[in-house]
Amino acid sequence: MKNALMLSGLFAGLSSLPAMAQEGLETIGKPVDGGLNFQPAATELAEGVHKLDWLILVIITAVCVFVGGLMLYAIVRFNRRANPNPASFTHHTAIEIAWTLIPILVLVFIGSFSLPELFRQQEIPEGDITIKVTGYQWYWGYEYVDHGFGFDSYMIGNSATTDESTRAADADVTPFVLDDAMRAKLVEAGYNEDEFLLATDTAVVVPVGKTIVMQVTAADVIHSWTIPAFGVKQDAVPGRLAELWFKAEKEGVYFGQCSELCGKEHAYMPITVKVVSQDVYDAWLKGAIDEYAGLPQSYQVASN
Repeated sequence: MKNALMLSGLFAGLSSLPAMAQEGLETIGKPVDGGLNFQPAATELAEGVHKLDWLILVIITAVCVFVGGLMLYAIVRFNRRANPNPASFTHHTAIEIAWTLIPILVLVFIGSFSLPELFRQQEIPEGDITIKVTGYQWYWGYEYVDHGFGFDSYMIGNSATTDESTRAADADVTPFVLDDAMRAKLVEAGYNEDEFLLATDTAVVVPVGKTIVMQVTAADVIHSWTIPAFGVKQDAVPGRLAELWFKAEKEGVYFGQCSELCGKEHAYMPITVKVVSQDVYDAWLKGAIDEYAGLPQSYQVASN
């Protein structure tokens, strides 16, 4: 019964506003005050990055302890008091071979784990859904290329998201300022106060467990599309079309931001991705096509 009520609520939200699709979703991928670790991994790519990071952390910790121990030993064993007559040799073949070979072996060992992770990110599989994302100063444009529709995505609080004719309370909203009017706007859109600067008016919506291929480019300067919880990041370069992929394993709301300095409003260019069930995605897709897919069918028929 609980699941049925949640699903009915999701469909109700979808029917009233196709671009929302977040009712009942847990917010998973977002920054945490005072946090030191990665965001929870939501894809196999992110899990691989986390494991690689832990492996390298162990290795560099061992190297630092070893080198620190050698330095401490040399300080105690070979100081002037303990060793008043220092040796006069200039070479030690065995040690020189060791300090050359050991770092090479360490790097080869790291490479045997890091290169597969790099290849896993760069070898783009066939996607279940393909989305083209274009970076602009300072918002994102998304095109669901398989379904012939697209939309722009602005940070909630951007002046482009205020419209007094459709929401009278927007008259009290000051762009980019978190005050009471902005808090109310966030809550009305289904977000929390601490998601200011992260939440967008429209979001990328994808089904859980499906391979998503993002075609990334830019229209003006270099931007960068990244979702930390997915373990993906790709520069958006004008005139070039790059690709990344992910397969989210858990439903929820995930946030990212432009990660390439792109001008005065770079800090106000967030990314919101909502991972939903296949049924919810299908309902959202139908509503999104109706809302965003261009001219009404009747006009197209008449124009022919």
